[in-house]
Amino acid sequence: MNDEQLQKMIDDVYDDSKENSLFTMLGDFYNKKMLSIVIILWIDFFVFLGLAIFSAVKFFNTDLINYQIMYAAIFICCVQMVVLIKVFSWQLIHKNAIKREIKRLELRIVELTQVVKDK
Repeated sequence: MNDEQLQKMIDDVYDDSKENSLFTMLGDFYNKKMLSIVIILWIDFFVFLGLAIFSAVKFFNTDLINYQIMYAAIFICCVQMVVLIKVFSWQLIHKNAIKREIKRLELRIVELTQVVKDK
């Protein structure tokens, strides 16, 4: 590869103006490659959110202390699962950004080796 080809690859694939924007990271997350993971995460999110809402409603509608404790525990577990799903999604979004940075570094290393070989 010559310098012009490397520079063209870097300029075409990696646009620094859009690199770290939230919309770019979300676009990387919601692509065809990640579709099955995204669907599973959204289904799990809605299941646990529904269970949390159901347990909150049942908590206020019951008079027995044992059932109130049970519904409160279910509510707390469901809310924690919702938070865990969101944290997992955020980590997947950042994983794609880190992969992009590694690819950029690999291209820079190739460029530097070409410069060293030419000298």
